[in-house]
Amino acid sequence: MADTSLKNRRKSDYVYFLQYRTRWSDNDQYSHINNSIYYHLFDSIINTYLIEHCGLQPNKSPSIGLVVSSYCQFFAPLSFPQVLDLGLCVSRLGTSSVTYEVGVFEEGKDVPVAVGGYTHVFVNSVTRKSAPMNGDTKIGLQKLSAQSPCGSNAKL
Repeated sequence: MADTSLKNRRKSDYVYFLQYRTRWSDNDQYSHINNSIYYHLFDSIINTYLIEHCGLQPNKSPSIGLVVSSYCQFFAPLSFPQVLDLGLCVSRLGTSSVTYEVGVFEEGKDVPVAVGGYTHVFVNSVTRKSAPMNGDTKIGLQKLSAQSPCGSNAKL
């Protein structure tokens, strides 16, 4: 069932932004951005934030986030050569897991064309067993949670 409140999101609901220039290869045979590309966008903004603000070093960090669930709701089509603004916030923050929300906006517009995201469970990078987030990761993610109305159940 669709969550109609996601369609009412605005750029001001998000804390961190990344711009994305669509590519010709993002389009499918119907001349719009293929649904699978949205998950690439989610990965890009989330991992950019984790690397730049949480100290993640994908090949060296002792813990990594694995995706355990994901979703996306589409409200309007996009097509090459549009430029997109991606917005990121945290809707739920636990001890070893985090749920992200990503708003996808046409450049310069305040209404999302899609809203989605996923849940990461942090695990030991060798054993793949669930592990609490390290301090830098937790502090960085708290900034996305505390400053955003994305989640009414965000825990600090």
